[in-house]
Amino acid sequence: MSVTFHLDVVSAEERIFSGLASSIQVSGEQGDLGVLAGHTPLLTRIRPGMVRIVDKKGNEDIVYLSGGILEVQAHDVTILADTAIRGEDLDQAKAEEAKRRAQELINTPHGDADFARASAELAKAIAQLKVIELVRKRR
Repeated sequence: MSVTFHLDVVSAEERIFSGLASSIQVSGEQGDLGVLAGHTPLLTRIRPGMVRIVDKKGNEDIVYLSGGILEVQAHDVTILADTAIRGEDLDQAKAEEAKRRAQELINTPHGDADFARASAELAKAIAQLKVIELVRKRR
């Protein structure tokens, strides 16, 4: 049995990762999940969070995902993300400002659509801040 699988992490803007990986950990819709070579085929939505990639040499990379789809096949794993940004490329000041604005909108009574949009933006900002924290701890 192979100990690696081909992984593609793609957003609308660019291909973030394409190569062999030994494992990933991703923020799935129902919670965090891990994928190793030989994983059962799976198709699921992913929520704002991160994907932790361990490549075939054991190097780790953390990528922020704003949401998207995870597809696991026999030898291939694909993440189609709405937005994907390498952890070290995230801007903490922008993420904190986005979090503050979203919290402000949540606390201001508007319609349900505005509340839902603000809640989604808050989840994305919090996820970015968590990824930034993980990247800092890794250094």
